[in-house]
Amino acid sequence: MVKIAVLGSFNMDLVMRAERRPLVGETLQGDFAMHLGGKGFNQAVAARRLGADVAITGRVGDDEFGRAFLAALDRDGIDRRAVAVDPTAGTGIASIVVEPDGGNTILQDPRANRGLTAADVAAPALFAAAAVAMLQLETSMPAAIEFARRARAAGATTLLNPAPAAAVPAELLALSDVLVPNEIEARTLTGAAGHGIEAAFDMAAVLLRGRPRAVVITLGERGTVLVDETHRVHVPRFDVQAVDTVGAGDAFCAALAVRIAEGAVLVEAVRFANAAGAIATTRPGAEPSMPHRDEVESLLSRGVPA
Repeated sequence: MVKIAVLGSFNMDLVMRAERRPLVGETLQGDFAMHLGGKGFNQAVAARRLGADVAITGRVGDDEFGRAFLAALDRDGIDRRAVAVDPTAGTGIASIVVEPDGGNTILQDPRANRGLTAADVAAPALFAAAAVAMLQLETSMPAAIEFARRARAAGATTLLNPAPAAAVPAELLALSDVLVPNEIEARTLTGAAGHGIEAAFDMAAVLLRGRPRAVVITLGERGTVLVDETHRVHVPRFDVQAVDTVGAGDAFCAALAVRIAEGAVLVEAVRFANAAGAIATTRPGAEPSMPHRDEVESLLSRGVPA
């Protein structure tokens, strides 16, 4: 079984399902649900359900939400020895509105996630035997850079999901073997204004100059593009009935990391990741929607990309 190390972020998702987003000054009613979330947490759960051993580092608050996250990590069999409990800052929170087509908008307060330090991610056991190390931008930048540096030193392939969209220091880009932005994040990193598959290929080529080994840009309903030294490939999406896109990108990143860790060629890994992301859109919530290995393999065996 392969091992994945994850730089974790932990956000309690407060979700309202509504017919549409409210206008300024308007009050609408909807259906409320609360789910465990955060990109790093979701990715760790998905990687574990897809068959990897997972170790995670991050920071939760000393509160009810933080204790819920720690219990969930234990239930899924994820090594949380490198997760710190912040005595002053609360656990991160995300306020989410989901519309009938599954589209979502999110407001987030990182809280304890923001306090993660470079020292917090220094545990040698976190990277021991890890084939891939995943990270995103929901914690502090010093922690992200130190995590990537230590993962590289330990021989792990580093996979950076540069989300939420923000500028990324050149040092972190250079430490990232596989860069996995969505279209909005790719435009933020490149300054490009184009849309669509060809524009994504162009942005990926620009991002490769930052020294990642491969760039994978997710395009939602238009599938995914992969660009590296030998590939310039568009991988179509799988046709499923989406109800909630929250967490789909996290399922994609985790699935990509697992297949890379298992030695799959990148095109095959991207197709597997597309299937995982598609399954995550078919049910509500973030952590609850993270797929299991048999579900992904079943879709791959019967599904025809749209």
